[in-house]
Amino acid sequence: MKIIIVGSAHPYRGGLASFSERLASEFVAEGHDVEIVTFTLQYPSFLFPGKTQFTDSPKPQLDIVRRINSINPLNWMKVGREIRDKNADMVIFCYWMSFMAPSFGKIARIVRRNGKTKCIALVHNMIPHEQNILDKILPPYFVKSMDGFIALSKSVVDDIGKFDKKDKPRTFSPHPIYDHYGIRLDRNEALQQLGLDQNCRYVLFFGLVRAYKGLDLLIDAFADEKLRDSNIKLIVAGEFYQDESIYRKQISDLGIEDKIIIHNEFIPDDKVNLYFSAADIIAQTYKSATQSGVTQIAFHFEKPMLVTNVGGLGEIVINGKSGYVVEPKANEIADALSDFFEKSRSAEFIQAVRTEKSKYAWNIMTGKIVELYGQTIK
Repeated sequence: MKIIIVGSAHPYRGGLASFSERLASEFVAEGHDVEIVTFTLQYPSFLFPGKTQFTDSPKPQLDIVRRINSINPLNWMKVGREIRDKNADMVIFCYWMSFMAPSFGKIARIVRRNGKTKCIALVHNMIPHEQNILDKILPPYFVKSMDGFIALSKSVVDDIGKFDKKDKPRTFSPHPIYDHYGIRLDRNEALQQLGLDQNCRYVLFFGLVRAYKGLDLLIDAFADEKLRDSNIKLIVAGEFYQDESIYRKQISDLGIEDKIIIHNEFIPDDKVNLYFSAADIIAQTYKSATQSGVTQIAFHFEKPMLVTNVGGLGEIVINGKSGYVVEPKANEIADALSDFFEKSRSAEFIQAVRTEKSKYAWNIMTGKIVELYGQTIK
C-alpha cells in the first residue's frame, strides 16, 4: 500500500518522533511505500517548555518531508491538497494533544475528498494529562475527520469514545517495544561510563520530568527507612519541564541528597542504553497516564519495572512477575522497591520480562492498523 504518516519526526526529538519513524520502518520492511510528513513548525517556542525541540541525531533512512505549520490555516489547506493528490491508501495521523486537532482535522478533511484515501488516527493521548478548556473544544473537530482509530492502551480507546459519537471502527494495540536504542551493556561498564559507584544498586526514573509523572512520590519513597539506610540510589535521567529547584528542595528537606542522582538533560538516543544497562529496575510512579514509551524501552533492555496503577501502565506489567503495580503512594512504592532488592527478585523478573516482550512486536501494531484499514473500506 501507499501509506503516509503525519506526525512528529526528524529533525524533531523525543518519543513521538521515534514512534513515527519506527512505525514507518516496519511498514517499509513489510514492503509498503511509506512517507512521513512532519512539521516546519511543531510548537511555537513560547509553548515549548524544554531547551530545544530538535535532535542532533542523523536523519534516519526514511522518506521524511517537512510541510506542516501547526498554526497556519493556509498551510493546512496547502498540505491537505498535496497529500490528497498523492492518492495514498491511508494516512495515519499520529495524534497526541488537542493543539494538533485543528491542523490535523483540516488536512484530513481535504485528503478524504479524493474518495480513496482513508484517514486513520493513531492516538497516543486523547485527553492530555494536564488539561485545559481547549481539550474539550478542539478534539471533536479532529475525531470527526477520521475514518478509524487505533490506540495504544485500552483507557485511550475509552477516551476516544467520549468524542466519537458515530462509533467508527476503533481498536487497541499496545505500544510496541522501542528496540532502536542499541544493545544492553555490561552493568559495570555502563556504571563506569556514567561515573557511578558499582557497589550500589540503582532505580531509574527516565524521561522528561513533568508534574503528572510523580517524581515527588518516588523521592518521598526514598526517604522511607526501608530505602534510606540501604545502598539503593535513584537516578533521575531526563530534562526537567518543571522547576528543578522544587525537587532539589524536597530532597534537601528530606535529607537524602546522597540517595538521588540527577542528570537534568535530554538523553540522546546513543546514551539511552547506558542508563538502562546501569539500572536494576525502572520506576514510573505516574499520577496519571495512558501508556508510556519508557516501559517499552525497559522491555527492550529486559529490565523489571515498577509502575503505578493508573491509565494503561498496569496493562503492561504483571504484578509480582515482571515487576510491580502499586498505587501512587510513597509507602507502596517503598515497599515494592524494598521487596525487589531484599528478596533478590531481579533474575525471576527478568525472565518474565523476556517472556512478555514478544507480545509487543512492531508487526503486531502494523497488522492491527492494516486490519483497521480494512474495516474502514467495507
